[in-house]
Amino acid sequence: MDPDRLKALLTAVSQGQRSIDEAVGELRELPFRDLGFARADTHRHLRTGFPEVVLGLGKTEAQISAILIELARGGSTAFATRVAPEAAPGIVATVQAAGLEARHFPVPRAVVVGAMPTPDPTRGRIAVVSAGTGDIPVAEEAALTAELAGNAVDRVFDVGVAGIHRLLAQRPVLERAGLLVVVAGMEGALPGVVAGLFAKPVIAVPTSIGYGANLGGLAALFSMLNSCSSGVADVNVDNGFGAGQMAAMLNRRTAVT
Repeated sequence: MDPDRLKALLTAVSQGQRSIDEAVGELRELPFRDLGFARADTHRHLRTGFPEVVLGLGKTEAQISAILIELARGGSTAFATRVAPEAAPGIVATVQAAGLEARHFPVPRAVVVGAMPTPDPTRGRIAVVSAGTGDIPVAEEAALTAELAGNAVDRVFDVGVAGIHRLLAQRPVLERAGLLVVVAGMEGALPGVVAGLFAKPVIAVPTSIGYGANLGGLAALFSMLNSCSSGVADVNVDNGFGAGQMAAMLNRRTAVT
């Protein structure tokens, strides 16, 4: 359940506009909803500040649609990652047939149900940086995740170390950000370079983009873990969602006033 919706319900009860029985009816399935093949965690938004996110990998089109619909019923914006492009149109159509707004974002491979939140003006900005164009899908997953958590996000793409002048040209954008998510494949050098240039926390995201010795992103991950620049923290290979979520949580705790 969306926290704002819960507050509105409790306020209505306290003011006599809703009965206790009506409130109990809305809250009876608050912890989770059992769909048989999944237990949709409708309580997660209240616990963590962000709704449950559906990982599309390994799930059928029907399963993804059903979980999204259940999660969105509580008023939260629901979100599925790693949705296969051939499955996305059917998922969107099924969700829309249930009377909900749904959109497919092809580059981050995501389906979003509900409205995009307005960025919270009390928080700083998050910059999502990619080394190469091939890293953009993972970078966009991170950016979309942070935006769905109510953050303003700047995108700075294709500024890898092979042409460092491209990164330096974006200095004003990176300086105004409070947090930096830096996505890179190949040898994964960019996060360390960025951390050495800017006094900002860097969340490093290795990607599986690269030639054979990249080892599916492990080479980039090891490089980021061994960065000689301070202030670099890493997430798993291709985990744009995890980076966006971490950036959103840190940004929520360091809101400006």
